[in-house]
Amino acid sequence: MAKIAIIGAGVGGLASAIRFANAGHQVSIFEANSHPGGKINNLSLGEFRWDMGPSVFTAPKYIKDLYQLCGKDFSEFQYQKLDNTFNYFFNDGTRYSLPADPKAMLDVFENELGENRRVVKQYLLKAKNNYERIAPLFIEKSLHRFKHLFTKDLFKALKRLPKYKLNSTMDQENSSTFKNEKTIQLFNRYATYNGSSPFKSPAMLNMIQHLELNEGVFLPKNGMVQIACSLYELAKDQGANFYFNEKVNSIKTKENRITGIITDHRTEDFDVVISNMDVTYTYKKLLSKSIEKPQKTLNQERSSSAIVFYWGMNGSFPELDVHNMFFSSDYKDEFKQIFESKTLSSDPSIYLHITSKQKKEDAPKGKENWFVMVNTPINEGQDWKKLVQQTKTYMLSKLSKHLNRELEPLIEEEFVMDPVFIEEKYSGAKGSIYGNASNNKYAAFYRHPNFSKTINGLYFTGVTVHPGGGIPLALNSAKIAFECYQEDVNKGAL
Repeated sequence: MAKIAIIGAGVGGLASAIRFANAGHQVSIFEANSHPGGKINNLSLGEFRWDMGPSVFTAPKYIKDLYQLCGKDFSEFQYQKLDNTFNYFFNDGTRYSLPADPKAMLDVFENELGENRRVVKQYLLKAKNNYERIAPLFIEKSLHRFKHLFTKDLFKALKRLPKYKLNSTMDQENSSTFKNEKTIQLFNRYATYNGSSPFKSPAMLNMIQHLELNEGVFLPKNGMVQIACSLYELAKDQGANFYFNEKVNSIKTKENRITGIITDHRTEDFDVVISNMDVTYTYKKLLSKSIEKPQKTLNQERSSSAIVFYWGMNGSFPELDVHNMFFSSDYKDEFKQIFESKTLSSDPSIYLHITSKQKKEDAPKGKENWFVMVNTPINEGQDWKKLVQQTKTYMLSKLSKHLNRELEPLIEEEFVMDPVFIEEKYSGAKGSIYGNASNNKYAAFYRHPNFSKTINGLYFTGVTVHPGGGIPLALNSAKIAFECYQEDVNKGAL
């Protein structure tokens, strides 16, 4: 039995705690904040409640895996599949609701967006096939150990190599597939799911939409925070110990081996340390300066950040649903401003999330809880106070026009999250949400592995390391880190 320290109780840290504790190890999780879940957190103001962080729930099967591992009944985790994936709004006044039902979805693409039904169906099937070939190899296994690569899954994936269009971008593939610019923009937006630009990200990432459009969008009964709470309870049930409001200040090593950690309250020896923190933060803030850093990985382009307004609205809007997207008129310029000019365009796309559409207790009767977000650059010292105010003015103008109602007088409660907040509260390097961006075809290979190549006993989980951003991938990072640990034990490295 090993003594394991996990730094950070985000999704990757919680899933790691479950796996290591279930295997009989002595697990301690140290979390600087007062709650589990990392960015998955509650916000309550007055009579309103919001989920602060991730808002789109896909692939519940990865949570089911953890319940089954622990011998628990997954029906305890209550959630529902949404009938409608997203509502889309465009600047010319047109709007489209994209149903979850496959036939009804194809009807929208064909009858309202003017696309060839067969082409859309084949596109979604290709996304499904690509995901199912790639996932066992690159999402559910380590990319950084040869024994994981040279399997039958590799040969299945290689057979489909031409279909991945590695030399094309997401936008290039979508533009050559669809006729309507609105359809292209709709599919291009999935690059934002890992904080990247569709005009730079490889076309292979067009498989991202498989989880949402083929498998569905879900909502936990008690909101996204239910994911964190459920994993927390599973980890405790397996014997993991949690220490909240206890920040880890450094990771101790000796002769390229983990020896323990130092927190605000203790210095303690451990056999293994798993960092669920931003990998850049881990190297720059937690490890000794004398330890060699993977500069090529740490110097990669960062993913985007965000400005989010949490508004308690005195009114209800039947034209809105749980997930709503208000697109910009110039998507290419929007991403150019984010990644090149390090600012916001004059017309950024707006994502509007309203859990009270399904979870009525999140807002008083006749009112709604709005989570209103725009993608932004990382924090490079911009005047965020000014940018936040400009963004609010723009949001209110654009949304009021689309909804034909003056919105500012309806705001009863407000809280704002910006890149500086993200950097300070969650230790995300420069406010980046997903670590490295995927803005080139080699980006996936530059993500940090789930283990240290130089320090025995040090492992990494979370959205800033392999396999990437989002809840499903964070859960997989924990699985991969655990498997790497087992391999290291078996070969006598620990």
